[in-house]
Amino acid sequence: MCRYFTAALSKLTGLSDRGSLLAISSISSLLAVTLAYRLWGGWIAIVFATINFDWYHRSYLGGSEPLFVALLFGSFLAIRRERWLLAAFLAALATITRPLAIFLLIGIGIVLLRRRDWRQLTLATSIGLAIGILYAIPLKLYFHDPLATVHSYESTQASAAAPLFGFPFYAIVKGTILYPAPLSNLVLTFGWIFFVLIGIVAMLWTRDFRNYAREHLPEVIFAAPYLLSLYCYNYPMWARGNFSRFAIPIIPFVLVALGQWLPRDKRLLWIFAPVLAALAACSAIGIQNVIHSLRR
Repeated sequence: MCRYFTAALSKLTGLSDRGSLLAISSISSLLAVTLAYRLWGGWIAIVFATINFDWYHRSYLGGSEPLFVALLFGSFLAIRRERWLLAAFLAALATITRPLAIFLLIGIGIVLLRRRDWRQLTLATSIGLAIGILYAIPLKLYFHDPLATVHSYESTQASAAAPLFGFPFYAIVKGTILYPAPLSNLVLTFGWIFFVLIGIVAMLWTRDFRNYAREHLPEVIFAAPYLLSLYCYNYPMWARGNFSRFAIPIIPFVLVALGQWLPRDKRLLWIFAPVLAALAACSAIGIQNVIHSLRR
């Protein structure tokens, strides 16, 4: 999906593919943070925008995550306003950007089914199917595989029989053993692994989040299998190293669950926001490269 938008913008404006990708990523990033503010308030929006280094990288160096998150959060907001057809449209676009957004479409369908709103359910399902078919046709024509996007997530180095998802933590541990990484990288990635895991425990045990889940059922139907997939991703090369990137869409849910224990002093945000931005830039360049440059 992001590639299509990049190619279209490049043809319309004359920008290079790289310039078009950066424009789409940065605009989508700002839109996603704005939507996060509308959905969860200023504190969660600011923390979401600043806490994850991979969010900076994908927003300002190019990536599909900002577009995916903007579409996802847009669908959340449409659901809360009960604009179900718009929600299904945005969720379908998110699904062809990142396939796991299919769970949000399922959540929309479940809510409409429980309400017995057959008309909205039929139209929402039709929208999802139409977008999926329109997306699959060129993949079938050019790549001879209508599920080429899904299959692109499979490792070329893994056995053809290896499933995309397996036992929780297996690939994370195996990847840590097989692919050595700098200590700073290990601290960062395992920090995210445990932070999200603590958030999951809080989701299961706190009354506030259970109330949130009842009020926003489609969001939680998306978040629950997405969280499970983070720990069950079956390719060791990426399971640990890309965990913080994969975790981007569910950060607001973790913050909602842990909200009562996290500090909300605005002065901390003013201090940490520029520090985290600088550290994110250093991580993009490489900590060792930064150290060598400073020594020179």
